[in-house]
Order: sequence, then C-alpha cells, then structure tokens
Amino acid sequence: MSLSLTILGCHSATPRVNAYPTSQYLEINNRHFLIDCGEGTQRQMRKYKVGFSKINHIFISHLHGDHFYGLVGLLSTYGILSREKDLHIYGPEGIKEVTLLQLKISQSHAKYKIIFHELTSNKSEIIFEDDYVSVKTIPLHHRVYTNGYLFEEKEKSKKLHIQNISNYKEIGKADYLNIKAGKDITLSTGEVILNDELTLPPKKPLRFAFCSDTSYKPDIVPIIKNVDLLYHEATFLADREDLAKKTKHSTSKQAAQIAKSANVGQLIVGHYSGRYKDISLFEDEAKEVFKNTKLANPGTIFKLQ
Repeated sequence: MSLSLTILGCHSATPRVNAYPTSQYLEINNRHFLIDCGEGTQRQMRKYKVGFSKINHIFISHLHGDHFYGLVGLLSTYGILSREKDLHIYGPEGIKEVTLLQLKISQSHAKYKIIFHELTSNKSEIIFEDDYVSVKTIPLHHRVYTNGYLFEEKEKSKKLHIQNISNYKEIGKADYLNIKAGKDITLSTGEVILNDELTLPPKKPLRFAFCSDTSYKPDIVPIIKNVDLLYHEATFLADREDLAKKTKHSTSKQAAQIAKSANVGQLIVGHYSGRYKDISLFEDEAKEVFKNTKLANPGTIFKLQ
C-alpha cells in the first residue's frame, strides 16, 4: 500500500511564467489518476515524468477554465500517440458537451473511447470503485457546481503470522486462504485457534482528499475525517477574507481550520492568488492553526507508505 501525489500546477486564474493552474497526478495502491487539468498540464506531465499511458481516469472538479482548459489538449495528444485504452472522465454536467465540441471542431485524432461520468448530486457519492481503490465526491461550495474527491485504498487481506502458525503442526498451506479471510482454525483435538493469533493486522489503508475551489465549508469535515493527506485550496490570506467570501474561495487560515477539525495527517495548501509574491506567507499563516502544513509547488511529490 502506498500513495504518491505529484503537484503539476497549483496557482489560480491564468497561467503565468512559472505559475501553472491546478493539476495533480495521484498514484495510490497501483492506480493512477489525474485530478484537474489546467492549461499546460501535459507539458508538466512530461517535465515531471508522469507516464501518459498509465492514466485511465481523470477527475475534473468544476468547469472554470483554470481547472480544465488543458483537457482537450491532453485528449488530442492521446490520439496522436495512438491510444487504444478507454479513458474515463468524471466531472460536472456539461463536461461531455464542451469536450466533444472542442474535439469535433479541432478535428482531433482521438479514436479511443472516452467515457464521461457527469456529476449532479449535492451529496457525497461513490463514483469509482475497484478491488484496490474507491473514489467518492466531496460536495464543495463555489460559484459553479464543484466537487472535491476522496481517494481511499481498499483494505487488503490479513497477513499470515508464520512464526505463530509454525507452532501448530496441523496447520498447513491448505489453511492459508481461510486464515487470510479471517477464519479461526479448529484442530483435531477440538481446540480453536483464534484468527488474531495466526495473522498480523493489515496495514491501515491510505486516504487522500482533494478540495479544490471552495468557500470555507466546515460540513465537509465528516467526509474527510482522519485522512492521511488533505489538499485544500487557499487562494487568499486572512487579510482578504472579505474577498475570499465574495469570490467563494478560502483563506490559508480557513484551510488550516478544516484540517484541524478533521484531524488530518498532513495539509497541503495551494491555488494561490497572483496578488501574493511570497507564497511562504500561506504556509506561515496555516501553521499558526495546523502545524503539519506544506505548500503545493510544481514538481513537489508527497509520498506516504
């Protein structure tokens, strides 16, 4: 079980020199996801050696340009690279219409199948699930319909405690699957060997929550409670809380308050407004409330085991 998050872009509004809009690459439990796709995403993917072919699922938080204007370019490149695998795109209602229109007008080379999963619910719901990972929405509050995403590893089966098992000659390899499944073992004498004695507890599944553009929204706390890693937008510092409220964004202090209330392991802040030249101020402000805070920066990789 492992988690690796690569920040591809982390600034708000328009692209600038060395300032790229939101995009993140998440590898979790051997699954590979792209989260948001601001302008320049595929250039950043190449720069930071993110494998294009590994990504089969793209999650778009909302339809403001700085979060999806890089999508059609990436899809076109997939066509040029002769992609054959299906690609799933999750996002607000309208993502299918705008994407297909751009591909049609530009006469893109995209021949592979694109499967759209359009979201409309204002309640948290599971939108992707396999044997390794599940993804559910985090309803946010912005100027347009917006979702964050919670990525969770699936709990693996228990590990065999070989040293303890070796104490019982009757227990052999034929019993291993039952033991991993959590079953007790009954010996020929009638003695029951409890499963806890024969197994080691599985490693705690890792969880990552992505909260893009949103006003301060404490009611997301139960959804993201105790996550290992939280990315939460922090467009402004507390001195412009009035502007954050007006534009339905958050301050760095508010992001830290969410992290503290949710008892998360680590907080990452990003989506900085271009009005601030020194982004270290965002980290300083957040740490006054939640100490384990880091800044999002293009190329930064956050790894958990």
